[in-house]
Amino acid sequence: MSDTATISSNASSKMDNTLALLKQSLQKVRTGRANPGLLDTVEVEYYGAKLPISQVANVSLLDARTIGVSPWEKDMAAKIEKAIRDSDLGLNPAAQGELIRVPMPPMTEERRRELTKVVRGEGEQAKVAVRNLRRDANDAFKRLVKDKVISEDEERRAQDEIQKLTDRHIAEIDKIIASKEQDIMAV
Repeated sequence: MSDTATISSNASSKMDNTLALLKQSLQKVRTGRANPGLLDTVEVEYYGAKLPISQVANVSLLDARTIGVSPWEKDMAAKIEKAIRDSDLGLNPAAQGELIRVPMPPMTEERRRELTKVVRGEGEQAKVAVRNLRRDANDAFKRLVKDKVISEDEERRAQDEIQKLTDRHIAEIDKIIASKEQDIMAV
């Protein structure tokens, strides 16, 4: 594989990782509907270690607006309930026997607008990351020309390829952000 192809494939995989990280961080942004992934960031004390809830309990959807958490050990129910209540998610869990029900409160219009700003900010950070990867790849191409490994024509072609890759990823980021904003604004 040539040097330019290696640089291009590295940039492509890093841009794909940026998209994956964006999707992952947007899962944590609450929409009006319940999403088990919402509790992924909440950690609970378990035998002296902090673990995500998903590692000490079953997290599932009970209905469109309620998440159900079933602890694997009975004595964990109170700790899990407290961890969810103390998190910055603004949720109010209620224990029913061994099941913890986490209802999603309806969101106000103002809160929806705040969340769309958060989503746009996440999207902008992802775009900056993609553009930085483009810059790094272009710098690598310039070094190859300087070291006389490739010609200037090859550099130009490689930069065009990286630009197309960047444009494609930025368009994908825009699509992801628009979709998430639509989810948030849906009542």
